[in-house]
Amino acid sequence: MRRLHVVHVLHSLDVGGTENGVVNLMTALDEGFRHTVIAMTSVGRMAARLPAGVTTISLGKRVGIDLHALTRLAALIRRLEPDIVHSRNWGAFDAVLAGRLAGAPVIVHGEHGREAGDPWGLNGWRNRLRRCSAPLVNRFVTVSCDLRRWLVETVGIPATKVETIHNGVDVNRFSEEARDAGRRALGLPPGVTVIGTVGRLDPVKDQLGLIEAFTRLDHRGRTLALVIVGEGPCRTSLETRAQQPDVAGRVHLCGERSDVPLLLKGVDIFALPSIAEGISNTVLEAMATGLPVVATRTGGNPEVVEDGVTGTLVPVGDRQALARALEAYVADPHLMTAHGKAGRQRATQEFGLERMAGCYRHLYLDLARGNFR
Repeated sequence: MRRLHVVHVLHSLDVGGTENGVVNLMTALDEGFRHTVIAMTSVGRMAARLPAGVTTISLGKRVGIDLHALTRLAALIRRLEPDIVHSRNWGAFDAVLAGRLAGAPVIVHGEHGREAGDPWGLNGWRNRLRRCSAPLVNRFVTVSCDLRRWLVETVGIPATKVETIHNGVDVNRFSEEARDAGRRALGLPPGVTVIGTVGRLDPVKDQLGLIEAFTRLDHRGRTLALVIVGEGPCRTSLETRAQQPDVAGRVHLCGERSDVPLLLKGVDIFALPSIAEGISNTVLEAMATGLPVVATRTGGNPEVVEDGVTGTLVPVGDRQALARALEAYVADPHLMTAHGKAGRQRATQEFGLERMAGCYRHLYLDLARGNFR
């Protein structure tokens, strides 16, 4: 039986939530599919996690408008002869037009989240281009209901063309066990209460706000630590803040790490202070690890974190509310454990990797049969 060929187009294959989700999808899909990944700019470090047999191609697109890259992309897609071209986010939107120029039979475009420059998705020029390109796209896929509402109500994409498939997490890769090993990996002793976050060091993730909230916690008689895992453009400003006397020695910037499942085992409370989100893979991973989650009420976070059951949702930018939510877990280990266990159960039952892969499998096969509805 001939395998369905899906060409995935991304801005890059550097470390990030969208890239992580694509790698997870290709790992989980069955033998009925083969995959090629085109990186508009550079391949990046996530390529090392791709399953065997997946071809990666770097287009080397320049910053800004690069018409030559568009023509090269169309020529490349024509040569690859895919059954489906699936682009993700604005950084790969060129693939919609390039795919049609190349004669690809099916075009899928995914929206996985927004960037710091346009956190609410209100850029008029981009939205006009999305709307005008809608006839070229067979299906838009969003990773949250919030992004679906945005595409339909703000951008003006026909609702019949938009489908939501939540991200999934490999619950077998993340577990509640081996806490001591996690602490050793973090370089912290067992008696410390550890608040942790994982993500790109980017203004939209607001790790600086998390540090400010951390300073408001009651440290009397307690040993508390804040661990920030990731790399990005905010590294220097975060390092400068972490060296200030009120937090020196208690805020740890771990950089980019390949052992995130192990590091999460050493964390007690997971925090995500983002200004905007799609569906956070790191929140799902924290839940699968059995951690209570404190997250901002934005994007897809309320679709994942059940407020008062698996974690606590706080207003965007409200550092006092963020501090109060963290303090509630620090002060009540029983609440911390109960919400962590409920999160693990929710991740297993509702956000497993197999469920996500099954949804994409159905979508791809349906579209390949010409069911565009």
